[in-house]
Order: sequence, then C-alpha cells, then structure tokens
Amino acid sequence: MIRIGILGDIGSGKSFVAKSFGYPVFNADNEVGILYRKNKKIFIKLNKALPKHITEFPIKKQEITRTILANKNSLKKIIKIIHPEIRKRMNIFIKKNKKKKLIVLDIPLLLENKINRKKDILIFVESKKEEILKRLKKRKNFDKQIINKFRKIQLPLDYKKKKSEFIIKNNFTNRFIKKQIKYILEQIH
Repeated sequence: MIRIGILGDIGSGKSFVAKSFGYPVFNADNEVGILYRKNKKIFIKLNKALPKHITEFPIKKQEITRTILANKNSLKKIIKIIHPEIRKRMNIFIKKNKKKKLIVLDIPLLLENKINRKKDILIFVESKKEEILKRLKKRKNFDKQIINKFRKIQLPLDYKKKKSEFIIKNNFTNRFIKKQIKYILEQIH
C-alpha cells in the first residue's frame, strides 16, 4: 500500500487536495471534531486537565478556542490528550484499508508527531498567502490568534516543502488540482 502524506500551511487546501486523489483519506481534523462531539472519555480527560475551561459535553469548538487563548499551556494539554486517540484511529483506518492500493493521510502535524514513515510519499500543498487568508476568514470560527498559536507548534513550511517529493500549487480549481494529481499518480505507480 502506498501512503501519501499531505503537508502545507493552515488553510492551504490540504483537505481539498487529499479528497481529490479519489482514494481513502484519513482526515485528522474531522476525527478531532468527532472526538469533541461524541467521546465522553475524552471530555472527562480534558475536563480534568482544564476544569475551568472544558465544562460541557459535547465539547464545542468555541470552548476549545477560548481555552487555548486563555492559557499558553492549554494547547499542549489538549494535544497530549487528543493525539494518542487520533493515532489509534489512524491505525484502525490503515488496517481497514490495508488492501487498498493507496491511502491519503491528511494530518496537520504529520511530521511534528513523527507519524510519517520513510516510504511515505509527502506532498506539499502550496497556496498564495492572500488566498489562504481570504479562505481562513470565511471559516465559521476564524480567529487569527488561534491560527498563529497553531503555526507556532508546526515545523517551518520551508522544511516541509524540502521534505516533500511533490509540490501541488493550489489555485483552488478542481481541474488544475486533478491534473497535478494525475501527474503524481503516474509517477508513483
């Protein structure tokens, strides 16, 4: 099985590109959302670690945002609780799809958490900064402070770009993305 890891800046269109491959995608952000909404054990752990902030189940994204902004250690505490669970879910996804020719890992902290393997094919999604900002502002819970906090825990984009075998220039049009993906798939098959 070929594993493709998608890298790029927040809002660069990693999930859009991942879905465009047409193969099974593990989307870590979606999985985190499911944990917040449906996993009572995660709520209990977060409530214990951050009792002043995480008080209601299901956990709302705004509650997480306020928690991260309230204290510089909050994000680390949240990551420590959430990431092991995401890793478990990813392993289940990989086992479930082991007979597939290819899978796509859409995990924002793929390199930071050393989730990738040597044989993984890394693809960097590159987008114009002004396009990214325009797209981020459209998000329901857009908060520049939160985005900056997440950027601080990520490896530099230049490093991620250097580590990647391929770069997809994302202009957010389906046809353009499909053409680049077709080229990549031809190269790796």
